[in-house]
Amino acid sequence: MSTVASIIRKWNKYGTPGRPVARGFLLQPLAAKLKHYTKFIFVRDPLVRLISAYKNKFLEDNDAYYQVYGIRILKHFSNMSHPSKVNEAGKSRVYPSFQQFLEFITDPDILRTHRLDVHWRPQHQLCLPCTIKYDFVGHQETLQEDADLLLKMLNIDIAFPHSPSIPNNADSVKVWFKSVPKATMRKLYKMYELDFKLFGYPQPPLDDLAAP
Repeated sequence: MSTVASIIRKWNKYGTPGRPVARGFLLQPLAAKLKHYTKFIFVRDPLVRLISAYKNKFLEDNDAYYQVYGIRILKHFSNMSHPSKVNEAGKSRVYPSFQQFLEFITDPDILRTHRLDVHWRPQHQLCLPCTIKYDFVGHQETLQEDADLLLKMLNIDIAFPHSPSIPNNADSVKVWFKSVPKATMRKLYKMYELDFKLFGYPQPPLDDLAAP
């Protein structure tokens, strides 16, 4: 039971204030589900996940994330003592750069005092694959094929909805990370190393991707 309690404690670190991920979970029912239910997760290339998080949370007028993170990043890394207010940021197009975002999430002082947001926290810390024995691990890069395989494994006779083709991740990563310093890339790899190894993603060519 202690393992289940540990899972609940870890999950309850995340979610929104007052609505932790494991809200309403009880030890005994969760223990039974973990023992008898089919458990699966879908994971994503760590670098592509960072690109997606940055675009969604900072470039798409996400007021909540600009308020909590954007202003702070601009103050810390752009020497802006008074960044645009939330209702002005969209008009002025003043957002943290991708490099500033990466420097923020790898800053040792910030990591010591603040928990990483769920959208860029390493996936192994969220899904706990070393604690939960998953029956199936799918990848977003092969979502259609993996979803079909999972449904077949579960003996569910339905078709997974067709998804638009995913752009070439390698090309996207090269474009987004070409100006990121090697020192930052090394810190990123160290942070997400277990995600790469546990979920079968090859180590990125750090020297080829990053700026000098």
